[in-house]
Parts: sequence; structure tokens; C-alpha cells
Amino acid sequence: MVLPFTPLAMSFDDVNYYVDMPPEMKEEGVTEDRLQLLRQGISGFPKKQETFARISGYCEQTDIHSPQVTVKESLIYSAFLRLPKEVSNQDKMLSLSLIPSIIFMDEPTSCLDARAAAIVMRTVRNTVDTGRTVVCTIHQPSIDIFEAFDELLLLKRGGQIIYLGPLGRNSHKIVEYFEAVPGVQKIKEKYNPATWMLEVSSVGTEVKLGMDFAQHYRSSSLHQENKALIKELSTPPTGSRRSLFFFTVFSVIFATIQFMENTSDLTMIIGALFSAVLFVGINNCSAVQPIIATERTVFYRERAAGMYSALPYALAQVIIEIPYVFLQTTYYTLIVYAMVSFQWTAAKFFWFFFVNFFSFLYFTYYGMMTVSITPNHQVASIFAAAFYALFNLFSGFFIPRPKIPKWWVWYYWANPVAWTVYGLIVSQYGDIEEPIKAPGMASDPTVKWYIEDHFGFDPNFMGPVAGVLIGFTLFFAFLYGYCIKTLNFQIR
Repeated sequence: MVLPFTPLAMSFDDVNYYVDMPPEMKEEGVTEDRLQLLRQGISGFPKKQETFARISGYCEQTDIHSPQVTVKESLIYSAFLRLPKEVSNQDKMLSLSLIPSIIFMDEPTSCLDARAAAIVMRTVRNTVDTGRTVVCTIHQPSIDIFEAFDELLLLKRGGQIIYLGPLGRNSHKIVEYFEAVPGVQKIKEKYNPATWMLEVSSVGTEVKLGMDFAQHYRSSSLHQENKALIKELSTPPTGSRRSLFFFTVFSVIFATIQFMENTSDLTMIIGALFSAVLFVGINNCSAVQPIIATERTVFYRERAAGMYSALPYALAQVIIEIPYVFLQTTYYTLIVYAMVSFQWTAAKFFWFFFVNFFSFLYFTYYGMMTVSITPNHQVASIFAAAFYALFNLFSGFFIPRPKIPKWWVWYYWANPVAWTVYGLIVSQYGDIEEPIKAPGMASDPTVKWYIEDHFGFDPNFMGPVAGVLIGFTLFFAFLYGYCIKTLNFQIR
């Protein structure tokens, strides 16, 4: 089982630099060491050292260990020194096993024989195959080691790029690139591509051919493709901020279409409120499912190691969703309430926020619950979707409660969305005595009478509605914790 991690993209753009140094430092490896220090940003976000240190690992070229202790003891001792005293011993031991998303290695095969170097690179290759990024500097590698890499960044003396791209099978990509340069000697059969590459790109070859390999690369189509790829990778991925931005735009669009003059307008507003809650709720439910499924894999591993207990883990997962849903509801309420024809009273504003908050929250916990009772988030999505249609049908909007057959009315009361619609409408319109135009009626009824007669909503029922909404939220959260504790879908 592979520990979950966040794949991150990293790129080097316009690497071109020089540093003044004494002659004693002009040795192999200095340029590459400085290159390792040029990392500017990750996945389009500015580099912050405290974050960067958490998602990256650095394997130094020089490894000096005390001969009196084992490597494991050295690592444990380092953890005790580097981590603050507030961190418990168990946490310090655990921190040694955390695998970062990006790993930097400075000549990992230096001073190793062929067999040891092959073992190291096989381990590195296995790490890459999990989806992690490994940036590795290396000198004069063998064919086997050289072809273990996917991409190559080749620098000439002076720190200028002369090749940045894929190696290809049997290094055919880089061979084709340099052989396309007029005057470059073709590679011999079974010759090490790494050695040939360094020979044909040397300063002597540049003087002989009267060309600059760095300039040749900058004018190549490969360079243009890399620039486009760097621009793509430098764009931050879609996350919570963009989701909130989209949510805000949706709220504005929804709010600008709400005006009430007759019963048709009132029905439209009720339908829009219902649709908005259902849309946002299903979005919350779908978005949380893959995250919970991934975190559950970590939980299985740590529970088997005796590190995690089910109930504290489940409680933490439940609590962590509350701030985000609170912020989400705040955005939604401030925009919608200010633009829809609601009465500006503190009580009604509070009830609108309250009903939406617990509705968005129980949808989130419903998504978590579906993951806890299924083996993966794909099955959880199918299971959750099976009830969306029932939530929609028995919400009390398309078929008002007075018109639901008696043998099905029980599902109306068991439907959390029905209580959401009940709470939203009663809290905003349940006490309005103003007349409203009703086509087909001799006199215009009041808004309060229309809501009671058509939808069967009791204006004095907000207390039980609030209790039921809280109850559904706690019920789904409880089921999630109970299923996490009792069900095990781990595949060994």
C-alpha cells in the first residue's frame, strides 16, 4: 500500500547564472549544487520555506555518520534535535517515515560501486513510479543508471541550458536532438549515450563547429514547448479559493433573478432557494468523497500500527469541515440575502444562515458517510447519487406535502432536504400578511395563507425544524464515525 501524497509540479525556467568563486572551489558538482538552490516555486505557488520543507526532502552528497551508532539511530537522534521539545517522542519517530512529494538528491551514486549504485537507482525509480518528483544531479552515469531517468536537464560550463527534455527509450530523444545538429558526430553502436552527450557538447566541439549549443537550444522548438509547459505548470491548480470564487459568482447570478409580485414569482423564489441548496449540497458531497477515501487509506495503515484510534480520527474529520462550511455559508448568505426580496430583520437573517449552514453541513457529512460504508469513493458516488433523486422528488417543492400519497408521506418527513425547504420558506415568508396576486382566485390571499394552504407549512414549526436539521447533521456524522470504527475495506 502506497501512502497518499499530493503530486506537485516543479520547473526550472531560464536557468542562466554564474557565481564568483576561488579556484579551489572550481570542481565538479559546484554548478549542480547551486542549481539545487535555485528552486523558486512549486505548482505555481511562491516558495515558502516552512511549507517547502514539509513537502520536499533533500539527500545530500556527503553523508557523515558516527561509526559508533547505526544509521537508524542517527536519524532518530537528528529528529530529536531538529524537532521542538513540544513534539512527543512518538511524533518524532513518526516524522522519520513521512515521504515527501518532491525529493532532491545530490549525486546519490557518488563513491558507490556499480552494484550499490544500481540498487540506489532502482529504489529511486520505484519512488518515481509512485508519482513523486525526484530531482537528481549525477556525473558520468552508466547506461543503466542514465536510462533510469525520464527527463534530463543538461548544463554547459557557465550554467546555461543546452538540453531540457525527455530521454526516451534507449535515450533516443536526446541522441536524435544532438545528431540533428550539423557537424555533430553520430553515436557509435552500444556507446554510452551519457558519455557521448558530454563529448559532443564540450567546449572543444563548440569551437570546432563554430556554434553555441545554448543558443541552439533557445532557438529550438523543444525550448518553445518547454516554455509552454512551464507556463502551464506555473498556474496554481484549482482549489478551495477557486471553489469559493465560483460559489460567489453562482450566488450573485442566483440572487439577481429573484423578484416577487405574485404566487408564480413566490414559487420561483422557493424553487430557486431549493435548487441552490441542492446544487451546493451535492457539490459538497461529491467534493469530499475522494478526500475522505484517500484519508481512510492512511487511517487503516496508522490504526494497524497502533497510532490512530477510530473515534478521535472520525471526530477530527467531522470538526475540520465546520470552518469551511461556515465560510461557504457566510459568502452565500451575505450575497443572496442582500439581493433577494427578504425582510431585513435579525431573526430572519439568522434563520436563513442557520438553515443553509446545517443543510450544507449535513450534505458534507452525508458524503463522508457514504464513503465510510463503501469500499471506495467511486462506489460511494453511485450510492449517494441513488438518493439524490429521492431527495429531489420528496422535498415538498415539486409535490407539495398535502398532495403526497399517504403511504409515501413518511419519506417526506425522513427527507433532510424537505426540512431544509420547510425552514427556508417558513423563516422568510411564514409571517407575512401582505396580499399577493393569485391567478384564478376571487381575492388576493396573503403570503402566509398561501404557504400554509399550498405547501402545508406551519409558521410556528421553526423550532422542530431547527432541531431536525441539527439531528440529521449529527446523525450522518455519527454514522460516519461508527462505520469507520466497525467496517474495514482494507485489501491486503
